[in-house]
Amino acid sequence: MSSAMFGRLLREARQRALLTLENLAEASGVSVRAISDMERGQSLPRQTTLSELMDALELDEDDRHRLVEASVRREPSTVRRVPRQLPPDLAVFRGRADALATVRSVTDHVTGVEGPVVVSAIGGMAGVGKTALAVHWAHQVADRFPDGQLYVNLRGFDDSGQPMDPSEALGRFLVALGVPESEIPRGADARSTLFRDRTSSLRLIVVLDNARDEDQVVPLLPAAASCLTIVTSRRKLSGLAARHGARMVGLDAWTPPEALSALAARIGPERCRAEPEAAGALVELCGRLPLAVAIVAAQLSATPQVPLRVAVRELRTTSPLLDALSADARYSDVRAVFSWSYKALPPWTAVFFRFLCLHPGPSLTAEAGASLAGVTLQRARNCLRQLVSANLLSCDAEGRYVLHDLVRAYGAELFEREGDDAVGARIRLLDYLRHNASMATHFLGRTLIEEADPPREGVTVVDLTTRGEALDWFQQEEATVEAAAVMLRTEEDPRLLRLGMTFTLDWVSFYSLRGRWRQEIEAKRISLDIALRLDEPLAVSRNAASLARALAETGQSDEADRQVELMLAQLPRLGPVERATADRTAGWVRGRQKRYAEALRHARGALAIYRTLGDERAMAREMNAVGWYLALLGQYEETVALCKEAIPLLQRDGNLRIEAAAWDTMGYARQRLGDLGGALEDYSESLRIYGEAFDGYNQAEVLDHMAGAQREQGDLAAARASWLQAADLLSALDSPDAAQMRASAHALDTSGRH
Repeated sequence: MSSAMFGRLLREARQRALLTLENLAEASGVSVRAISDMERGQSLPRQTTLSELMDALELDEDDRHRLVEASVRREPSTVRRVPRQLPPDLAVFRGRADALATVRSVTDHVTGVEGPVVVSAIGGMAGVGKTALAVHWAHQVADRFPDGQLYVNLRGFDDSGQPMDPSEALGRFLVALGVPESEIPRGADARSTLFRDRTSSLRLIVVLDNARDEDQVVPLLPAAASCLTIVTSRRKLSGLAARHGARMVGLDAWTPPEALSALAARIGPERCRAEPEAAGALVELCGRLPLAVAIVAAQLSATPQVPLRVAVRELRTTSPLLDALSADARYSDVRAVFSWSYKALPPWTAVFFRFLCLHPGPSLTAEAGASLAGVTLQRARNCLRQLVSANLLSCDAEGRYVLHDLVRAYGAELFEREGDDAVGARIRLLDYLRHNASMATHFLGRTLIEEADPPREGVTVVDLTTRGEALDWFQQEEATVEAAAVMLRTEEDPRLLRLGMTFTLDWVSFYSLRGRWRQEIEAKRISLDIALRLDEPLAVSRNAASLARALAETGQSDEADRQVELMLAQLPRLGPVERATADRTAGWVRGRQKRYAEALRHARGALAIYRTLGDERAMAREMNAVGWYLALLGQYEETVALCKEAIPLLQRDGNLRIEAAAWDTMGYARQRLGDLGGALEDYSESLRIYGEAFDGYNQAEVLDHMAGAQREQGDLAAARASWLQAADLLSALDSPDAAQMRASAHALDTSGRH
């Protein structure tokens, strides 16, 4: 459906609810302009925005389904994608006349002839309005850059201490520019080269928000002088000025007239004119800090009957001061500003706000917030709307919720003062990430580690019905998992530590499908360290197994060996099923390392245990593994016999991935026995079943085998197509093997000409 269809459905739903645009904006927290654009078919909402609108309209399930269907973006492949990633501009942006004059003069120098234009807007502290200026500037000049706008929050000063890797930011930019995932290379250097190539002829705005340092910024700079790059950071990025000719724009607190103008724009000029001394006192109490002025103004707007002098009196009697700002007297009463805003919240929202401040990641979803607080998703969304209205919370370009770090620090103080249950909240968050990953894994064609335990009380269960929704959920919470793992490094509570050993087990499927080897390695190291601290042999074995696989995938063979040895050292303390699993993993890693005799020994050990247990499903799976290693060692007839025994058992059990593997193994052996026709039939069946299981990685391996058989038959065109298809699949997973597949295809081109 088109955006026009969505707009018509939204307008009809609003009219049935007897709401004006203003009513719906107030109830949902979505701006009037944004709703109007949607109703006129000019835009489609993000998932979070759509949920807010549907909740405010109180739609039944049928109407919700129709709106969700109509909101799906379907872009014809022939249309060039123009990214529009800027966050919304502030309608009440005020002041910064000198800074705006400087940046507008910079924009005038974007000629397409000279080097790239880079600007760093740097404030003396957090909350001074660097992002607001950058976004406002970008919106003001967007019409001069017809190829769109790219925006990313680089999380340079996030509480987790984990700034965004430039490779991740480049991947997002390339996708936004329409580069297929299969064509996005691995590594920051290769991605940066592709990004510069793709932007070399574009007129584009690139906003790099909250940068840590020059090293994080430089790979993200476009090459064209016709592009405008805006960088914000709390540090003076003097290296950009020296190396790239950046213009430096320093920001400080507002001047008194600027602060008063901003307050009047938010609460109405008549209130400021009626009490000019109180208005001046208010902005001084805020230290003329834009963030603090916005928070006070939000509360004054919500209570128009309160005289400004009363607000001044309440702020002056609120203490203590925010320690993070006490070094500078101009900002000494910002904690009082936050406190005044906090006290105006409804009781449930105040409690929810405190819990929200425990979230470890750079941004959060409504579902994660609900789990932290242990409330229903509906209540969480209502609280989030109120916090956004109070300017204690904002939304990023992806529709997730963001706490300013000063507000987060204040909320954490409140949490400790009120004696809230921090351990319980963190347990619910980890369990939210664990349980929903288990459910999402069902849609990724992977076998679960084990049946998922039910969620703890207060944990939000996400309603996932498709593979796309499962992948979206993983991507939304990926940064939260990374931050939660980092949080566990210094954790001491045994309840959190025990959950920390296992909460990422079912994230392996997503990491594998998306090639997130770095993220998996970092997360598994932390979980493994916890398991070793607690001396839990099963958790040690499982985490070492996952870590060994990821290390083997990235070519870190020596460290993979150490993890295999650690895993095998746990065998005397494990039950038979766990011993078989460890042997099976050791076989896989050894096979990846081309140590086939060792791989066969481990696989046979696992198969023997499964036969003793009478576990036919596991037996059939391991028969394929044994058969594969036998084939690699040249024992082809025994391989075919094992696969013929295993396939009926796998079909009866519905184990798609392993059945596909068995067909591939049998095809490989038949090819070596000279039965090319039979081998290609087996490969085709394997490819089909892996497709049903959404397993692109193993599809690529089958295509590699198929191409070899096609080449032997003399069908070079088919072989080339198979290798190129395999390369595309592997590129999408950031696998280094993609280059070898393309090299094989190009070698056919060369051989065919001679």
